[in-house]
Amino acid sequence: MTSTLLRQVRIVDPGLQIDQIADVLMVDGKFQAIAPTLADPPEETQVIDGTGKLLAPGLIDLYSNSSEPGNESRESLADLMAGAIAGGFTRVGILPTTLPPLDTPGAIHHFVTLAQQSVTPRPQLLPWAALTQGTKGEQMTELAELAASNIPLAGFANGQPISHPVLLRRLLEYAKPLNQPVALWPCDLALVGNGIARDGSLALMGGLAGIPVAAETAALALIVELVQEIGTPVHLMRLSTARSVQLIERTKAEKLPITASTTWMHLMLSTSDTLSYDPNLRLSPPLGNPEDQAALIAGIKAGVVEAIAVDHSPYTYEEKTVAFEDAPPGAIGLALAFPTLWQRFVASGEWTATELLAPLTTHPASCLRQNAGKIAVGNPVEALLFNPQAEWTIERETVRSPAQNTPFLHQHLQGKVTQVWTQHSY
Repeated sequence: MTSTLLRQVRIVDPGLQIDQIADVLMVDGKFQAIAPTLADPPEETQVIDGTGKLLAPGLIDLYSNSSEPGNESRESLADLMAGAIAGGFTRVGILPTTLPPLDTPGAIHHFVTLAQQSVTPRPQLLPWAALTQGTKGEQMTELAELAASNIPLAGFANGQPISHPVLLRRLLEYAKPLNQPVALWPCDLALVGNGIARDGSLALMGGLAGIPVAAETAALALIVELVQEIGTPVHLMRLSTARSVQLIERTKAEKLPITASTTWMHLMLSTSDTLSYDPNLRLSPPLGNPEDQAALIAGIKAGVVEAIAVDHSPYTYEEKTVAFEDAPPGAIGLALAFPTLWQRFVASGEWTATELLAPLTTHPASCLRQNAGKIAVGNPVEALLFNPQAEWTIERETVRSPAQNTPFLHQHLQGKVTQVWTQHSY
């Protein structure tokens, strides 16, 4: 029997709408008892002083990129999962951008087998099956075969923009009866052109080729119109502009089955930061202008944009140590997102703990048509323990990855995940 008792820990569970201090007893992977005080725990129970610490449901990342299989020199699956656990994530959606891509049942089964060979504790990896062959946006995959493969999926996604309107319409028609989440990235590549920063006065001042807001909103409007016509529920990923937040708010007023997410980097930073020309700030979509950042923050807090995604994208030192315009877009973040967001929004008093945790737990679970972990008696333990006072520095060892492509490297943080429980911990 494995037994752990947390003494006087602060429980914050957005799904149960609770924020309270209590003793929590966990036995053999389930919550055995929760009360103001608990006496006489089972023999050989591990007792942890939870004073000043926070117990919350395990975090859920809607989408990130795995370098294995295909690019293990960047990061292995074991590294990715270690980083996820270090950051408090118990479920991670994996985009189909591996090599080979996750576009057949065989490729997905191989990926899942690789993940299961890792040590515990580990998060549950939920692969997104590719919408198009090779994620190239040209030919549809065998959606029905993928849906019937008996492999737990996050749903269908491409991880890349789909530029052909006719193909996009057909994908939504075919996906509708399969009852799987569909995630689309609203991005018109023709309008992106050779741009590398969000269009505006800051990009102009920095001499960076601009990407117009319309590159996102034109594609978003097309998706909305197709959802209006076909009725297939869609999750819109990687939103990055104030105008997109306005369009999503209007769409929801019309009761269309659409959810949305932005990435943690788009909440933390803006085009102003891009003027440092740090290649680790080369992202796609690019960081927004300050007004975009403010709108995304407000949209998350209000629930208009439901979820915060990590969009973890590892690259080697050599790949990222180039000029800004030559750098591949993406940054790592699984070990960093939650403590960094906590320091920026909760420790500052701008958000409550619940306002940060909801878009990282209950809301992404809803987007995936799943239930988040709940801190309730009888439920499986899927949770994290967070110490808001713990101080640490972001280094290679603490991000748990050989990939170092983050603009926060060597920075000091206060707040750290100290323990994670998943169903792979026992």
